[in-house]
Amino acid sequence: MKIPCIIDESLYRPEAVRWRERMSLLQPLGDVVVVLPCSMRKPYSSSKSHTIFMRATKNIQEAILTSPFGVCPREMERTYPIQSYDTSTTGDWSKEEIDVTGECLKKYVAGKDVIAHVSGGYREVCEAYLDDAVYTCNDGRATSWDSMDNLKMEVKKYPRIKAKEKRLKGFKSIARYQFRTTKADSLLPDGVKAVGRFTKRMLLDKEQIATLSFDTGLYSLNLKGGEILKDIGTNWVEIDFEMKTNTLFAPGILNADPGIVPKDEVVILRNDEVVGVGKAVLSGDEMKKATKGVGVRVRHRNK
Repeated sequence: MKIPCIIDESLYRPEAVRWRERMSLLQPLGDVVVVLPCSMRKPYSSSKSHTIFMRATKNIQEAILTSPFGVCPREMERTYPIQSYDTSTTGDWSKEEIDVTGECLKKYVAGKDVIAHVSGGYREVCEAYLDDAVYTCNDGRATSWDSMDNLKMEVKKYPRIKAKEKRLKGFKSIARYQFRTTKADSLLPDGVKAVGRFTKRMLLDKEQIATLSFDTGLYSLNLKGGEILKDIGTNWVEIDFEMKTNTLFAPGILNADPGIVPKDEVVILRNDEVVGVGKAVLSGDEMKKATKGVGVRVRHRNK
């Protein structure tokens, strides 16, 4: 589903606010962050401009500037909602866009060197909120020969991140975003394997923890993943009866994590034991208050 973001008020869409808040949970890898402009095409890496950028920035941490979402680390570009918004990319930014995006960028790159390969409004954001960035696009065209030569020269000054480390960190970043906590790293321990070319099955000791959807860039949990989520202490739903169907109605819910929003992945508990996992239909507060309707669509349950 496309998310139209064509006016300044789009900065305050729930999806955009939630995204910017959760970016504070993510930490860039390596010694340097390369800041890049966004593109009309999503995911960004499928655009002509980013295809050119990525030849120079392979295994270097990248962060894409975009309004109204603020900043998108490269590893997050296929994750909903950043892969589904529509906005203009004229390069003209309002003062409010500069301030909101700049604050998000400043928090994300804190303590890292920054190479800002940007121009126009993107550069205005960096100049307003970053103290010591190196600017490599001096002719106003990010894909020009001169600009790309400048970028390549600056990137050469830094060691590349190991591909395996970058890949695992990407999986963990998605989990941190989706489950609202740095503790979500435990969902993807060092021994985890991703199997599949597009949609990926996440396996630990040959047991499936979750599936990473190619379409949404988010995890769907198996019961083993639900056990880990229970230990993390987030996105829980409590019941006090034996669940015999794959539909959990709101009147049967005793309590729920107030941080749950519709479509969140949740773990269902009975007497502190995992009895199922699924997708929330209501928010956590709505689950507790509702007297009718579906609370959770259950994907897997103990039988």
